[in-house]
Amino acid sequence: MAATIEHPTSRQESPKGTLIECRDVHKAFGHHAVLAGVDCSIPEGEITVIMGPSGTGKSVLLRHFVGLLTPDRGDVLVDGVSVPRMSEEELLELRRNMGMLFQDGALFSSMNLFDNVAFPLRQHTRKSEREIRDTVMDRLKEVGLAGAEKKMPNELSGGMRKRAGFARALVLEPKILLFDEPDSGLDPVRTALLCELIKEIQRKYQSTAIVISHDTKAVFEVADTVILLHDGRVVDQGTKEGIQRSEKEFTKQFIRGAVEGPLAMD
Repeated sequence: MAATIEHPTSRQESPKGTLIECRDVHKAFGHHAVLAGVDCSIPEGEITVIMGPSGTGKSVLLRHFVGLLTPDRGDVLVDGVSVPRMSEEELLELRRNMGMLFQDGALFSSMNLFDNVAFPLRQHTRKSEREIRDTVMDRLKEVGLAGAEKKMPNELSGGMRKRAGFARALVLEPKILLFDEPDSGLDPVRTALLCELIKEIQRKYQSTAIVISHDTKAVFEVADTVILLHDGRVVDQGTKEGIQRSEKEFTKQFIRGAVEGPLAMD
């Protein structure tokens, strides 16, 4: 059963077990077409990784799920509801059910770690400061940052900033977690640790997680499902086991990092 996000907008039928669905999504910026007819389904309660070469539209697609971008053509459904047709109030409710981790953690530089993580609770709930403190400290402990709550963002390493952003994304206990290249700038060990943390948290909260990544090794450690984008379209999708066995030339080249194949430098 899909995660319950209440909206008055009428629901549409999606494939069974699907939480997010893209139907022929097109998006261009000026004369540059970024998404050229994306069709894909994100299953509920799993970790889906969206992969593909740089500039192929992964982050742009992710922003459609939150309603930060609207398709020029096609539709994006979350829990059977069309995101482009949502009212402002419906979009706010949708976003309260989503937690997003940006590449650099996107922390407020003027706030310490505690206040950064507490920010969504103070903005979107009526919890007392005591309740907020309990929640924030629990989330910081979950991501391995217990005792660091008074530090400022410029005192944190890159990996710590990402974990702090993760804690902030968790404080409202969202049903959907979005990760925009969380492994960017991290060494292989910290990438592996962060992926393990994503998997652990997703299982604990039974949430639906969507991860954008270039790191094929880390991806196949954490993913349940993989969507592969190229030239603004989905060229392959399925379970990670299915993708690893795929006979499609582009898929084989991309996941193996091979020089020979349809993907060239240009």
